Amino acid sequence: MLKIFTLLADWIVVEVMNLSMTENLAQSLHFFIEDTTKILFLLVVMIYAIAAIRASLNLESVRDYLKKRSKLGGYIFGAIFGAVTPFCSCSSIPLFLGFTTARIPIGITMAFLITSPMINEVAIIILGSLLGWKFTLAYISVGISIGISAGFILDSLKAERYLKPFLLKNLTATTTEDQIVRTMEKPNKFSLKERHQYAWAELKDILGRVWKWVFIGVGAGAVLHGYVPEAWVTSTLGDGQWWSVPIAVLLGIPLYSNATGMIPVMESLLFKGLPVGTTLAFSMSTIAASFPEFILLKQVMEWKLLVILFIILLIAFTMVGWFFNIFWAV
Repeated sequence: MLKIFTLLADWIVVEVMNLSMTENLAQSLHFFIEDTTKILFLLVVMIYAIAAIRASLNLESVRDYLKKRSKLGGYIFGAIFGAVTPFCSCSSIPLFLGFTTARIPIGITMAFLITSPMINEVAIIILGSLLGWKFTLAYISVGISIGISAGFILDSLKAERYLKPFLLKNLTATTTEDQIVRTMEKPNKFSLKERHQYAWAELKDILGRVWKWVFIGVGAGAVLHGYVPEAWVTSTLGDGQWWSVPIAVLLGIPLYSNATGMIPVMESLLFKGLPVGTTLAFSMSTIAASFPEFILLKQVMEWKLLVILFIILLIAFTMVGWFFNIFWAV
């Protein structure tokens, strides 16, 4: 279904604007149109749908189910759920908002947020066909492990303290407030009209906070996507020196792509001789720690949490790059 946004961008850029996709401007505009329409669509659908579910079903049962499991089980659940949802880093944010609003623990939510953009079924098929299933399985294992580890660290640091007040209020509800929410969310408590009114109010509130940052964040990513040459990236990252991996991570952060779009770039970089660990570190940071994503997350997180998340991802991707450079060859 999401392919319709690609077709829309194709039509506007190629047919209406009469641009060639070999031009940098066309690539940037195509990226901007496709991602803004897709992300805004997902925001509207996911926020409304999750709010409607909250008004009609007892979502606290999900949280209670997770509480009965070990924390590790919760992180695994969040990471695996992220792996089977086909969202890029910015598109994952609507579900992040829904999880937080439903008061699912921050560690589980962050495990989902980190894993979701790195792994999806389309990316797995393409990656397997291009680079082999052994490498693909290693990539999946690494992505899920990073999500689980990050969830554990963020829970240990009580990272929910650094959410914006409108989200923190949901996570820190008192027992009395929790009982009230449980009562309100019992099935059949609300009529269909009341559920719609509740979901519509939630949609307007949250979308009103973040819509402009979708344009700013994706706009920045589109400029970088269209005008940063691949050859420059290859020459800058060196020949496998230890310092090339953290530099690759830092260079990847502002470039922004989804896993499906990044895999052909990975193949190209590997073909040109870039070490596998450096390539993987660069790709993971581009997919899962993008600059546009951090711009959007600033609307729901305080700076302290963004810095903590950034440091965790920087260290994780660097360690992954060093490991693969030493022990793996494609």
